[in-house]
Amino acid sequence: MKKIINQPENVVDEMLDGLTYAYSELVSRLDESGVIISNHLADNKVALISGGGSGHEPAHAGFVGQGMLSAAVCGPVFTSPTPDQVFEAIKAADQGAGVFLIIKNYSGDVMNFEMAQDMADMEDIRVETIIVDDDIAVEDSTFTAGKRGVAGTVLVHKILGAAADQGASLDEIKALADKIVPNIKTLGVALSGATVPEVGHAGFTLPEDEIEFGVGIHGEPGYRRAKIAPSKELAKEIVAKLKGQFNWKKGDQYGVLVNGLGATPLMEQFVFMNDVKALLEEEGLNITFKKVGDVMTAIDMAGLSLTMIHLEEQAWLDNLNYAVNTIAW
Repeated sequence: MKKIINQPENVVDEMLDGLTYAYSELVSRLDESGVIISNHLADNKVALISGGGSGHEPAHAGFVGQGMLSAAVCGPVFTSPTPDQVFEAIKAADQGAGVFLIIKNYSGDVMNFEMAQDMADMEDIRVETIIVDDDIAVEDSTFTAGKRGVAGTVLVHKILGAAADQGASLDEIKALADKIVPNIKTLGVALSGATVPEVGHAGFTLPEDEIEFGVGIHGEPGYRRAKIAPSKELAKEIVAKLKGQFNWKKGDQYGVLVNGLGATPLMEQFVFMNDVKALLEEEGLNITFKKVGDVMTAIDMAGLSLTMIHLEEQAWLDNLNYAVNTIAW
Protein backbone atom coordinates (compact mmCIF):
# COMPACT_ATOMS: atom_id res chain seq x y z
CA MET A 1 0.00 0.00 0.00
CA LYS A 2 1.41 3.38 -1.06
CA LYS A 3 -0.46 6.30 0.51
CA ILE A 4 0.50 9.76 1.76
CA ILE A 5 -0.68 9.24 5.34
CA ASN A 6 0.74 8.74 8.81
CA GLN A 7 -0.84 6.10 11.05
CA PRO A 8 -3.81 4.54 9.20
CA GLU A 9 -6.01 4.78 12.31
CA ASN A 10 -5.53 8.57 12.40
CA VAL A 11 -6.31 9.29 8.76
CA VAL A 12 -9.86 10.66 9.24
CA ASP A 13 -8.89 12.80 12.22
CA GLU A 14 -5.93 14.33 10.40
CA MET A 15 -7.92 14.78 7.18
CA LEU A 16 -10.64 16.74 9.00
CA ASP A 17 -8.07 18.95 10.71
CA GLY A 18 -6.38 19.64 7.39
CA LEU A 19 -9.67 20.36 5.68
CA THR A 20 -10.84 22.84 8.31
CA TYR A 21 -7.43 24.56 8.33
CA ALA A 22 -7.43 24.93 4.54
CA TYR A 23 -11.02 26.24 4.43
CA SER A 24 -11.28 27.93 7.81
CA GLU A 25 -13.33 30.78 6.34
CA LEU A 26 -16.08 28.32 5.31
CA VAL A 27 -16.24 25.49 7.85
CA SER A 28 -15.26 24.42 11.35
CA ARG A 29 -14.89 21.12 13.16
CA LEU A 30 -17.21 20.58 16.10
CA ASP A 31 -14.78 19.94 18.98
CA GLU A 32 -12.85 16.73 18.20
CA SER A 33 -15.85 15.05 16.58
CA GLY A 34 -16.41 14.00 13.00
CA VAL A 35 -18.84 16.89 12.49
CA ILE A 36 -17.94 19.60 9.97
CA ILE A 37 -20.24 22.61 10.29
CA SER A 38 -20.77 25.74 8.23
CA ASN A 39 -19.48 29.03 9.62
CA HIS A 40 -22.44 30.80 8.02
CA LEU A 41 -25.62 29.27 9.43
CA ALA A 42 -28.66 31.45 8.78
CA ASP A 43 -31.24 32.18 11.47
CA ASN A 44 -34.68 30.64 11.01
CA LYS A 45 -33.71 28.58 7.99
CA VAL A 46 -33.94 24.79 7.81
CA ALA A 47 -30.58 23.11 8.47
CA LEU A 48 -29.52 20.34 6.07
CA ILE A 49 -27.25 17.55 7.31
CA SER A 50 -25.76 14.58 5.49
CA GLY A 51 -22.84 12.26 6.10
CA GLY A 52 -21.68 8.69 6.37
CA GLY A 53 -18.38 6.89 6.35
CA SER A 54 -15.29 8.78 5.23
CA GLY A 55 -13.50 7.84 2.03
CA HIS A 56 -15.97 9.46 -0.37
CA GLU A 57 -14.37 12.92 -0.43
CA PRO A 58 -15.31 15.55 -1.32
CA ALA A 59 -18.62 14.12 -0.07
CA HIS A 60 -19.89 15.12 2.30
CA ALA A 61 -17.84 17.80 4.05
CA GLY A 62 -16.95 19.39 0.72
CA PHE A 63 -20.58 20.38 0.27
CA VAL A 64 -20.99 22.19 3.59
CA GLY A 65 -21.57 25.90 3.14
CA GLN A 66 -24.05 28.54 2.12
CA GLY A 67 -26.66 27.11 -0.24
CA MET A 68 -25.93 23.44 0.43
CA LEU A 69 -25.34 21.53 3.68
CA SER A 70 -25.29 23.08 7.14
CA ALA A 71 -23.19 20.21 8.47
CA ALA A 72 -21.67 16.87 7.48
CA VAL A 73 -21.05 13.94 9.83
CA CYS A 74 -17.90 12.00 8.94
CA GLY A 75 -17.56 8.48 10.30
CA PRO A 76 -14.49 6.24 10.09
CA VAL A 77 -13.51 5.09 6.59
CA PHE A 78 -16.47 3.26 5.01
CA THR A 79 -18.17 3.10 8.44
CA SER A 80 -21.29 4.96 9.57
CA PRO A 81 -21.00 7.76 12.13
CA THR A 82 -22.61 7.06 15.49
CA PRO A 83 -26.09 8.28 16.48
CA ASP A 84 -24.41 10.54 19.07
CA GLN A 85 -22.29 12.22 16.39
CA VAL A 86 -25.33 12.82 14.20
CA PHE A 87 -27.27 14.16 17.19
CA GLU A 88 -24.45 16.60 18.01
CA ALA A 89 -24.60 17.83 14.42
CA ILE A 90 -28.37 18.28 14.67
CA LYS A 91 -28.08 20.35 17.85
CA ALA A 92 -25.28 22.51 16.45
CA ALA A 93 -26.92 23.13 13.08
CA ASP A 94 -30.50 23.78 14.19
CA GLN A 95 -31.38 27.45 13.74
CA GLY A 96 -34.98 27.23 14.88
CA ALA A 97 -36.65 26.05 11.66
CA GLY A 98 -35.93 22.35 12.02
CA VAL A 99 -33.36 19.98 10.56
CA PHE A 100 -33.48 17.81 7.45
CA LEU A 101 -31.30 14.68 7.21
CA ILE A 102 -30.17 13.38 3.79
CA ILE A 103 -29.28 9.71 4.30
CA LYS A 104 -27.62 7.38 1.78
CA ASN A 105 -29.31 3.97 1.76
CA TYR A 106 -26.88 1.87 3.78
CA SER A 107 -28.16 -0.09 6.77
CA GLY A 108 -25.79 1.52 9.28
CA ASP A 109 -26.40 5.06 8.03
CA VAL A 110 -30.18 4.64 8.05
CA MET A 111 -30.22 3.11 11.54
CA ASN A 112 -27.87 5.66 13.12
CA PHE A 113 -29.35 8.77 11.50
CA GLU A 114 -32.88 7.65 12.44
CA MET A 115 -31.76 6.98 16.03
CA ALA A 116 -30.37 10.53 16.10
CA GLN A 117 -33.73 11.77 14.81
CA ASP A 118 -35.41 10.06 17.78
CA MET A 119 -32.90 11.67 20.16
CA ALA A 120 -33.64 15.08 18.65
CA ASP A 121 -37.36 14.48 19.00
CA MET A 122 -36.87 14.02 22.75
CA GLU A 123 -35.18 17.45 22.81
CA ASP A 124 -38.08 19.00 20.84
CA ILE A 125 -35.97 19.57 17.72
CA ARG A 126 -38.08 18.80 14.67
CA VAL A 127 -36.28 16.56 12.19
CA GLU A 128 -37.36 15.12 8.84
CA THR A 129 -35.42 12.72 6.60
CA ILE A 130 -35.02 11.37 3.08
CA ILE A 131 -33.26 8.13 2.14
CA VAL A 132 -31.42 8.36 -1.19
CA ASP A 133 -31.27 5.13 -3.23
CA ASP A 134 -30.18 6.23 -6.70
CA ASP A 135 -27.91 3.29 -7.66
CA ILE A 136 -29.79 1.09 -10.15
CA ALA A 137 -27.07 -1.61 -10.30
CA VAL A 138 -28.40 -4.12 -7.78
CA GLU A 139 -30.97 -4.63 -5.04
CA ASP A 140 -29.97 -5.77 -1.54
CA SER A 141 -26.19 -5.43 -1.66
CA THR A 142 -23.53 -5.94 1.01
CA PHE A 143 -24.58 -3.05 3.27
CA THR A 144 -28.09 -2.35 2.00
CA ALA A 145 -31.66 -3.45 1.87
CA GLY A 146 -32.84 -2.10 -1.47
CA LYS A 147 -30.81 0.12 -3.76
CA ARG A 148 -27.63 1.93 -2.64
CA GLY A 149 -27.19 5.67 -2.25
CA VAL A 150 -24.35 7.01 -4.41
CA ALA A 151 -23.38 10.14 -6.39
CA GLY A 152 -26.96 11.27 -6.98
CA THR A 153 -27.01 12.15 -3.28
CA VAL A 154 -24.98 15.26 -4.10
CA LEU A 155 -27.71 16.50 -6.46
CA VAL A 156 -30.13 16.09 -3.55
CA HIS A 157 -27.82 18.26 -1.42
CA LYS A 158 -27.82 20.85 -4.18
CA ILE A 159 -31.53 21.06 -4.91
CA LEU A 160 -32.65 20.94 -1.27
CA GLY A 161 -29.85 23.27 -0.17
CA ALA A 162 -30.99 25.96 -2.59
CA ALA A 163 -34.57 25.56 -1.37
CA ALA A 164 -33.51 25.88 2.27
CA ASP A 165 -31.35 28.92 1.51
CA GLN A 166 -34.36 30.58 -0.12
CA GLY A 167 -36.45 30.06 3.00
CA ALA A 168 -38.41 26.87 2.31
CA SER A 169 -40.04 25.32 5.38
CA LEU A 170 -39.18 21.86 6.71
CA ASP A 171 -42.44 20.48 5.31
CA GLU A 172 -41.72 22.03 1.91
CA ILE A 173 -38.23 20.54 1.84
CA LYS A 174 -39.58 17.10 2.78
CA ALA A 175 -42.17 17.31 -0.02
CA LEU A 176 -39.49 18.40 -2.51
CA ALA A 177 -37.15 15.59 -1.44
CA ASP A 178 -39.89 12.99 -1.88
CA LYS A 179 -40.40 14.24 -5.45
CA ILE A 180 -36.80 14.51 -6.62
CA VAL A 181 -35.25 11.30 -5.24
CA PRO A 182 -37.28 8.92 -7.47
CA ASN A 183 -36.16 11.02 -10.45
CA ILE A 184 -32.41 10.52 -9.80
CA LYS A 185 -30.65 7.36 -11.00
CA THR A 186 -26.98 6.35 -11.14
CA LEU A 187 -24.88 3.52 -12.55
CA GLY A 188 -21.11 3.10 -12.39
CA VAL A 189 -18.23 1.01 -13.67
CA ALA A 190 -15.00 0.15 -11.81
CA LEU A 191 -11.54 -0.58 -13.18
CA SER A 192 -9.99 -1.36 -9.78
CA GLY A 193 -10.89 -1.76 -6.11
CA ALA A 194 -10.53 0.68 -3.22
CA THR A 195 -7.82 0.38 -0.56
CA VAL A 196 -9.02 1.15 2.97
CA PRO A 197 -5.94 2.48 4.85
CA GLU A 198 -6.42 0.26 7.90
CA VAL A 199 -6.81 -2.82 5.70
CA GLY A 200 -3.82 -2.10 3.49
CA HIS A 201 -4.94 -3.77 0.28
CA ALA A 202 -7.73 -3.39 -2.26
CA GLY A 203 -11.15 -4.74 -1.30
CA PHE A 204 -11.30 -6.63 -4.58
CA THR A 205 -9.04 -7.09 -7.58
CA LEU A 206 -9.77 -7.15 -11.28
CA PRO A 207 -7.51 -8.64 -13.95
CA GLU A 208 -5.70 -5.99 -15.98
CA ASP A 209 -8.08 -6.47 -18.92
CA GLU A 210 -11.36 -6.55 -16.95
CA ILE A 211 -13.89 -4.05 -15.59
CA GLU A 212 -16.96 -4.48 -13.40
CA PHE A 213 -20.29 -2.75 -13.95
CA GLY A 214 -22.34 -1.67 -10.94
CA VAL A 215 -19.68 -1.77 -8.21
CA GLY A 216 -20.70 0.15 -5.07
CA ILE A 217 -18.79 3.03 -3.48
CA HIS A 218 -17.49 0.70 -0.75
CA GLY A 219 -16.45 -1.94 -3.27
CA GLU A 220 -19.70 -3.91 -3.06
CA PRO A 221 -20.15 -6.36 -5.94
CA GLY A 222 -21.66 -5.16 -9.20
CA TYR A 223 -23.79 -7.04 -11.69
CA ARG A 224 -21.31 -8.02 -14.43
CA ARG A 225 -17.61 -8.31 -15.19
CA ALA A 226 -16.46 -7.78 -18.75
CA LYS A 227 -13.34 -7.22 -20.82
CA ILE A 228 -12.17 -3.60 -20.94
CA ALA A 229 -13.78 -1.79 -23.86
CA PRO A 230 -13.63 1.71 -25.37
CA SER A 231 -15.38 4.51 -23.49
CA LYS A 232 -18.13 4.55 -26.15
CA GLU A 233 -19.05 0.95 -25.32
CA LEU A 234 -19.11 1.61 -21.57
CA ALA A 235 -21.33 4.63 -22.15
CA LYS A 236 -23.69 2.56 -24.33
CA GLU A 237 -24.25 -0.04 -21.61
CA ILE A 238 -24.74 2.51 -18.83
CA VAL A 239 -27.05 4.80 -20.83
CA ALA A 240 -29.11 1.81 -21.97
CA LYS A 241 -29.56 0.65 -18.36
CA LEU A 242 -30.60 4.16 -17.27
CA LYS A 243 -33.03 4.41 -20.19
CA GLY A 244 -34.65 1.18 -19.04
CA GLN A 245 -35.26 2.73 -15.61
CA PHE A 246 -36.45 6.16 -16.76
CA ASN A 247 -38.48 5.20 -19.87
CA TRP A 248 -37.78 8.67 -21.26
CA LYS A 249 -39.23 10.17 -24.41
CA LYS A 250 -37.93 12.73 -26.90
CA GLY A 251 -37.83 16.26 -25.57
CA ASP A 252 -37.71 15.27 -21.88
CA GLN A 253 -35.48 17.52 -19.79
CA TYR A 254 -32.58 15.89 -17.93
CA GLY A 255 -29.47 16.75 -15.98
CA VAL A 256 -26.26 14.70 -16.24
CA LEU A 257 -23.43 14.16 -13.73
CA VAL A 258 -20.27 12.21 -14.57
CA ASN A 259 -18.55 11.38 -11.28
CA GLY A 260 -15.02 10.07 -10.85
CA LEU A 261 -14.56 7.35 -8.23
CA GLY A 262 -11.19 8.61 -6.99
CA ALA A 263 -8.40 7.48 -9.32
CA THR A 264 -9.80 8.30 -12.75
CA PRO A 265 -8.29 11.40 -14.41
CA LEU A 266 -10.54 14.22 -15.56
CA MET A 267 -9.27 13.55 -19.09
CA GLU A 268 -11.06 10.19 -19.06
CA GLN A 269 -14.16 11.61 -17.39
CA PHE A 270 -14.50 14.23 -20.15
CA VAL A 271 -14.01 11.59 -22.87
CA PHE A 272 -16.82 9.57 -21.27
CA MET A 273 -19.04 12.67 -21.04
CA ASN A 274 -18.49 13.27 -24.75
CA ASP A 275 -19.68 9.74 -25.49
CA VAL A 276 -22.70 10.18 -23.22
CA LYS A 277 -23.54 13.43 -25.04
CA ALA A 278 -23.66 11.64 -28.40
CA LEU A 279 -25.95 8.91 -27.05
CA LEU A 280 -28.35 11.33 -25.36
CA GLU A 281 -28.52 13.45 -28.52
CA GLU A 282 -29.60 10.29 -30.39
CA GLU A 283 -32.31 9.82 -27.78
CA GLY A 284 -33.56 13.36 -28.38
CA LEU A 285 -33.28 14.42 -24.74
CA ASN A 286 -32.97 18.05 -23.68
CA ILE A 287 -29.89 18.12 -21.42
CA THR A 288 -30.05 21.37 -19.48
CA PHE A 289 -27.64 20.61 -16.61
CA LYS A 290 -24.18 19.05 -16.96
CA LYS A 291 -21.39 18.45 -14.45
CA VAL A 292 -18.14 16.44 -14.51
CA GLY A 293 -15.73 15.72 -11.64
CA ASP A 294 -15.14 13.83 -8.42
CA VAL A 295 -18.10 14.43 -6.11
CA MET A 296 -18.62 11.00 -4.48
CA THR A 297 -15.50 8.84 -4.56
CA ALA A 298 -14.45 5.46 -3.20
CA ILE A 299 -10.98 6.43 -1.90
CA ASP A 300 -8.66 5.36 -4.75
CA MET A 301 -11.01 3.26 -6.88
CA ALA A 302 -10.53 3.70 -10.62
CA GLY A 303 -13.81 4.12 -12.44
CA LEU A 304 -16.72 6.48 -12.78
CA SER A 305 -20.47 6.73 -12.52
CA LEU A 306 -23.18 8.41 -14.56
CA THR A 307 -26.07 10.07 -12.75
CA MET A 308 -29.13 11.38 -14.55
CA ILE A 309 -31.97 13.42 -13.09
CA HIS A 310 -35.31 13.87 -14.82
CA LEU A 311 -35.94 17.59 -14.37
CA GLU A 312 -39.72 17.52 -14.10
CA GLU A 313 -39.90 21.09 -12.82
CA GLN A 314 -38.03 24.26 -13.81
CA ALA A 315 -37.40 25.02 -10.13
CA TRP A 316 -35.23 21.90 -9.86
CA LEU A 317 -32.96 23.18 -12.63
CA ASP A 318 -32.90 26.64 -11.05
CA ASN A 319 -31.79 25.03 -7.77
CA LEU A 320 -29.03 23.05 -9.50
CA ASN A 321 -27.72 26.34 -10.92
CA TYR A 322 -28.17 28.27 -7.64
CA ALA A 323 -24.96 29.98 -6.49
CA VAL A 324 -23.35 28.37 -3.44
CA ASN A 325 -20.19 28.83 -1.38
CA THR A 326 -18.71 25.43 -0.52
CA ILE A 327 -15.34 23.72 -0.82
CA ALA A 328 -16.20 21.35 -3.65
CA TRP A 329 -19.23 22.40 -5.70
